[in-house]
Amino acid sequence: MTVSAISATTSSQGRGSGPSNIGGDYEDYLQVVPEQAKTKSLWGQFWVWFGANVAPINWLLGALGVQMGLGLWETFAVIVVGNLIGMSVFGCMVLLGQRTGLTGMLLGRRVFGRVGNYLPSVIQSVVVVGWCAVNTWVVLDLVTALLMKVGLVDSISGHFALKAAIGGVVMIIQVIISLFGYKAISTFEKWTVPPTVAILVIMTIAAWGFMGVDWNFSGNIARGTTDHFAALSSIMTAIGIGWGFTWLTYACDYSRFVSKDVSRRKLFAASALGQFIPVCWLGLLGATLATKSGSIDPGQLIVDNFGALAIPVLLLVVHGPIATNILNIYSFTLSVQCLDLRVNRRVINIFVGVFAWFGVCLFLSLSDIGNTLDGWLSSVAGWTAVWGGIMIIHFFVIERSRNDFSHVLDEKSKDSAALVRWQALAAFFAGLLMCWAMSYGSLFQGPIASAMGGVDLSWFGGMLTSGLVYYVLSLATGINERKEI
Repeated sequence: MTVSAISATTSSQGRGSGPSNIGGDYEDYLQVVPEQAKTKSLWGQFWVWFGANVAPINWLLGALGVQMGLGLWETFAVIVVGNLIGMSVFGCMVLLGQRTGLTGMLLGRRVFGRVGNYLPSVIQSVVVVGWCAVNTWVVLDLVTALLMKVGLVDSISGHFALKAAIGGVVMIIQVIISLFGYKAISTFEKWTVPPTVAILVIMTIAAWGFMGVDWNFSGNIARGTTDHFAALSSIMTAIGIGWGFTWLTYACDYSRFVSKDVSRRKLFAASALGQFIPVCWLGLLGATLATKSGSIDPGQLIVDNFGALAIPVLLLVVHGPIATNILNIYSFTLSVQCLDLRVNRRVINIFVGVFAWFGVCLFLSLSDIGNTLDGWLSSVAGWTAVWGGIMIIHFFVIERSRNDFSHVLDEKSKDSAALVRWQALAAFFAGLLMCWAMSYGSLFQGPIASAMGGVDLSWFGGMLTSGLVYYVLSLATGINERKEI
């Protein structure tokens, strides 16, 4: 069945009016993005990913390495090397979105089966809500600290009602922007990120030029010890390789709007660099700030370092979660629709904002921000690595020559693919099991990681296991030879 035929079918079934209606609802219901609605400009992709990562959470994660006892430059080296690897894998998933015009979770139907794909779709939905809450929660202490600097509040601690209200306002802004879809998101990033970068440049100059950063900070962990390798692996999982992996499930959602006429190499570079540059920049900034106090607490970093820049830093801080969470909210709606729920994306969009705000209120009761972020990121990076291993094997090995996957939009009763693909699910659970066994965060301490003295290689074990198991099972059962897949 051709793409146009699929679109005509979905129109009659209530999924939209197809490629001929460029101003139609191809975004509100699951469809292939029509070529006429795609862009040949890569600036939108660059600014979307750049804006999503110019967020306070990245400088806090950079500070995490120093807090754990690592030296400044080894923390930065782990961030750079890890992101070179992580963003390269992320770039491959970006190309898959351009190639197919479909979202990542929707393409999962091809791999896991129509019903089997409910599992990763549900996990992604829950994770995205968590991200939305975490990103908003992280800045509330920062905002309160800045308000204290200008004399509007008397302390950083406490003020639950004020922080919840600020979180609510930020959440409303995020919901409104994402409500209007990809064009509104890319436009917001295009016009707001450059001024934010200018503020970040001023912050960086102030921090590195006038705040007494200890550039020779060597940490307090003895080199070559088990504790040293454990700390390095933890940072690698949190903001190195793991950071790029956390975006794997989002990649296709935005690159599907890029025309196939655009060079794959240029798209890869624009997307990967759009993430690599801000993550490494803010990671180093956070690490250098932490050399002064060893603190990761966001409010304390502001109080100690940016008193005179309170107002511009406040703008950067508030912009951060908005630029990131409009992607989270948008991708949440696409994941929920993959559960065969016939609900307009805009309705789901409003729901996730309310739900995430309750999550913010829950996080406000937590006191240890370092362990919370480390545990959260380790868990997210683990599951996305497992999912990514299977998806990469399927679309870049098994079906590397095929581009038309529009049959995943068929009605459930007419879908030619299996409802459940046990091979993918078996590989998924095998990968999760290995991920748990090799993880050593605040939430999970697996037996393999414990035996290695706390060294966390969960992302590596999970991705390698899931990809290898899926490949072997695919060959053994002849998946690549079946017409229905």
